[in-house]
Amino acid sequence: MDQTQDESAPAIRLLVDADACPVREECVRVALRHGVKVTFVSNSFFRIEADPLVEREIVPGNFDAADDRIVEHVTPHSVVVTADILLAERCLKADAAAVLGPNGKPFTHDSIGMAVATRSIMADLRAGGAQVGGPAPFSKPDRSRFLSALDLAIVRLKRRG
Repeated sequence: MDQTQDESAPAIRLLVDADACPVREECVRVALRHGVKVTFVSNSFFRIEADPLVEREIVPGNFDAADDRIVEHVTPHSVVVTADILLAERCLKADAAAVLGPNGKPFTHDSIGMAVATRSIMADLRAGGAQVGGPAPFSKPDRSRFLSALDLAIVRLKRRG
């Protein structure tokens, strides 16, 4: 760890919507480098690094149960990683410091309305039988953009204190 959190500052926490998350290892790497606790919340078991700063919560029930648990953990010192637009919206409303997609794209109060609307339109089109493509495949540039965005979000939170 090159930096640890100031004992007097509120604890920064990285919350990860871990089911089908393509950047779990990257989350651990950045969290450990900054001395920040990372919590992976999921509906199913997966392996994680054994470290006191890394924890896993398996939430039984439907997929919304994991989302509900993540929102319960959100504080103004939380960084949330999720590809779920509706969960991102809930985390922003719960006052998360930052919400990032696994591609590094931030969800903000200014952008979330358009993202929710686009999601709704696409769902309506699919329900009507339209053949619409899904998201682009996850790429190396996405991974790199995510690492930079996550590091920047944590650095900003540390500075804010």
